[in-house]
Amino acid sequence: MTSEEQPKAEHRSRPTSAEFRDFVATGWSPRASEPTPRSEVADVTAPRREAVSAEFTGERLVIPAGGLKVRSNDCDYVFRPHTAFAWLSGLGADREPDAVLVLDPLAEGGHETTLFFRPLAPRDSEEFFADSRYGEFWVGARPTIADVESELGVRARHIDELKDVLAKDAGQVQLRVVRDADAAVTALVDEVRQEAGVTESQTEADEALSRSLSTRRMVKDDWEVGELRKAVAATHHGFEGVIADLPEAVRRGRGERWVEGVFGLYARHEGNGVGYDSICASGDHANTLHWIKNTGDIRDGDLILVDAGVEVDSLFTADVTRTLPVSGRFSEPQRRVYEAVLAAQEAGLAAVKPGNRFKDVHAAAIRVIAEHLHGWGLLPDGVTVEQTLDAEHGQYHRRWMVHGTSHHLGMDVHDCQLALREDYMDAELVPGMVLTVEPGLYFKADDELVPDDLRGIGVRIEDDVLVTRDGHENLSGDMPRTVEDVERWMAHVQERGRP
Repeated sequence: MTSEEQPKAEHRSRPTSAEFRDFVATGWSPRASEPTPRSEVADVTAPRREAVSAEFTGERLVIPAGGLKVRSNDCDYVFRPHTAFAWLSGLGADREPDAVLVLDPLAEGGHETTLFFRPLAPRDSEEFFADSRYGEFWVGARPTIADVESELGVRARHIDELKDVLAKDAGQVQLRVVRDADAAVTALVDEVRQEAGVTESQTEADEALSRSLSTRRMVKDDWEVGELRKAVAATHHGFEGVIADLPEAVRRGRGERWVEGVFGLYARHEGNGVGYDSICASGDHANTLHWIKNTGDIRDGDLILVDAGVEVDSLFTADVTRTLPVSGRFSEPQRRVYEAVLAAQEAGLAAVKPGNRFKDVHAAAIRVIAEHLHGWGLLPDGVTVEQTLDAEHGQYHRRWMVHGTSHHLGMDVHDCQLALREDYMDAELVPGMVLTVEPGLYFKADDELVPDDLRGIGVRIEDDVLVTRDGHENLSGDMPRTVEDVERWMAHVQERGRP
């Protein structure tokens, strides 16, 4: 068992008689015998595993999916597999809790891939009717061993066989595990190592595997880019649903929750769900960078900053921010801040091209932010743009834009997070990378260094950008960004209604 244990309620009765067991096991139509069709992702994951196999020649690699996590008593959170597992196996959405992918070294070279998981239980088992967490009566049928092998093109075995496979020649074969994916599986691997006489810590070796699997996701193939396009398209629909319902969100009160719910409807309908907790921040809440409480009212005359993305079933997610005038029109101060952020974003977008480094995107955008703040007289007296951009003695502008401008995007909203600095911030941009460009300006309502007419205004504009051979493609570029285009977009959508 790798899932968190649920407390057992003693007051619940379960039928246990032999007569009932015999009765419930009979009278069912035969199960379908046709094999599950091979998934298109099976052809995508095989080359990934081959590349990992070549890096870790002769080693046994253990990549867990993770287990169910208890939300309250006998209710679990919706399961989401560990990203490394999903990337190598091809299983997304809510599949398969407690599963473990093992790449086992072959004598002739390469690896054999086996997915260990909990297969469908027979109808004469107690699990079938009595287990509310795994039983088919309660949560539906799981795949069989044959289903998984047919769908994914890998070998499959029962999870109960995992320890014996891990223990096989454990003292002679290097064993690595993605440690943060499943504490119980990691403990099992450490136990196998100890029993095999491996006394030195293997944490560093395990971390090297996790780092490799994270860094390898940095350059997307055509299939992955296609999944991101689907996520962006669904996100576009979600934003238009939000815009269409803004008047209703104002009318009902607690409108941030209404906006969150409308976007979540599109995310759940067109994808697996939201890729992260949506930020639906109206008025001064936009100046709290990770405002996910979404408890506020939405008022005419305010801006609302919506940072949201749909995660599709493959677990690839979009990450888009638009700052919208609730009334449909920007005020003069709102326009001034918005256009400064847009100018910074345009500078950041222009820096997204092969040959530039990842950190160049932030440098280009933040310079424009600093120039505007200097021009508005918000930097300390005598501080020039160059002085505030000095990393060691300046950075005054970061009071109003504390975050970075970009991050990699993919199966995680902040993708490739385990990569080393030289492979991330200092790395050269190459075709296939996908990153966000998202500058902002945040003037808190209680910031006494800011003019009265700017206080309470927070603006961020964020797009998802693919590095191409000759520059970049803005994957979310169909979602309007200029002041005039945003105002026209809102008017059109509210006249037309939800997409």
